[in-house]
Amino acid sequence: MKTLLYSHDDAYIRHTVPDGHPERPDRIKALSKALTGTGGLERREAPLCTNAHLSLAHPQTYIDAITSAVPEHGMKALDADTWISPGSIEAAMRAVGASVDAVDQVLSGEAVNAFCVQRPPGHHAEQTRAMGFCLFSTAAIAALHAVENKGLERVAIIDFDVHHGNGTQDVVEKDPRIFYASTHEGGIFPGTGRESETGVGNIFNKPLKHHAGSAEFRMAYEGHIFPAISKFAPQLLILSAGFDAHADDPLASIRLQEEDFAWITERLCALADIHCDGRVVSVLEGGYDLRALSDSAKVHVQTLVKAAQK
Repeated sequence: MKTLLYSHDDAYIRHTVPDGHPERPDRIKALSKALTGTGGLERREAPLCTNAHLSLAHPQTYIDAITSAVPEHGMKALDADTWISPGSIEAAMRAVGASVDAVDQVLSGEAVNAFCVQRPPGHHAEQTRAMGFCLFSTAAIAALHAVENKGLERVAIIDFDVHHGNGTQDVVEKDPRIFYASTHEGGIFPGTGRESETGVGNIFNKPLKHHAGSAEFRMAYEGHIFPAISKFAPQLLILSAGFDAHADDPLASIRLQEEDFAWITERLCALADIHCDGRVVSVLEGGYDLRALSDSAKVHVQTLVKAAQK
């Protein structure tokens, strides 16, 4: 059994941002280099999604507004953090397209799991608002595709990015078919993700204190999120795989190491084995120190491969 690796370096690199911006094309270049030679992977080109896929999470007025905002040349700011350029819509649509196709392939049995190397990230994009580097709500769209178009009744999204996925939560918080759980550093951007935010009983947030490390991170999952996943008994796991909780990342203060990302991947794959025949689709979110991003994503992928080959 195999692990699929989706990317489209050319398209993702053409999504340009100002010099010094943390969510930069060099992230894709670094990951492409880091994952070269990794065994057990079948590489696939990220396809374009359709408008119907985007409409699962966003109203047409929003999709049209984002598309029409693209400049003919140069770059344009949607807010202080979020930029678009002539290549941005293709990149964002290929990010969504990769996640949707990965769901299709994993549900069909073509692969056990998949990792989508992509940018821009998606978990801050709300139904009607681009923010936090994100244009479309990629992980939420993948989950909605699984329930609306593939007939699943329960899909879980697990988000271990250091920032709370306010966009994902905004899209799914009223849908009991979709479970969303997040660990993130409390008190930083975007300011959401309190434990009191529970949706319709489908939202499980566990904010971590500033400078928290491996012990606190693992305790949040062992004591809070893993039991909730098991109770929900999902038929598919979707991972918002952000690697910016690494100790070397410049945008936060959580102090994880590569082995923590291997651990969370292994444990989530074990839960997937119990509840959903091992089916996991992982999509890249944050991670802005290139060395930490590369090393963390590499162990994440190696762990997915190991889980698929059991």
